[in-house]
Amino acid sequence: QLQLVESGGGLVQPGGSLRLSCGASGFTLDYYTMGWYRQAPGKQRELVAIITSGGITNYADSVKGRFTISRDNAKNTVSLQMNSLKPEDTAVYYCNARRAGDLFNYWGQGTQVTVSS
Repeated sequence: QLQLVESGGGLVQPGGSLRLSCGASGFTLDYYTMGWYRQAPGKQRELVAIITSGGITNYADSVKGRFTISRDNAKNTVSLQMNSLKPEDTAVYYCNARRAGDLFNYWGQGTQVTVSS
C-alpha cells in the first residue's frame, strides 16, 4: 500500500531543535504538495508548513522564521527542520501528501514532539 512514515520526533528542551523526516513508499512524491500538520491535545489539527511540487513554501505564522520545510525528491522524502522550539510546539506531527485537487491524499501515522524543560 501507499504509505508515509514520519520519524525524528522526541523530547527536546525549549530553544532546542529537531528535524522530522517523512518517507514515502509505494509512490513518488515529485508531483505532490507536501505538508506538515500538528495536533496538540484538545486542539484541532493545524497546518504547520507546506511545500508544492515546484518548491513554493508557506508556513503558519506561529512557526515562521523557526521552521523550514524542504523536500528531497531523489530520496523521496520531505523534512521539517524545527529550531527555537517552544513548549507550545508540543504536538503530534503528521506528514501529508496531496495532488490533483486532493484526488490523491495520504497521511502518515504521526510522530510525537514534546518540548519541555
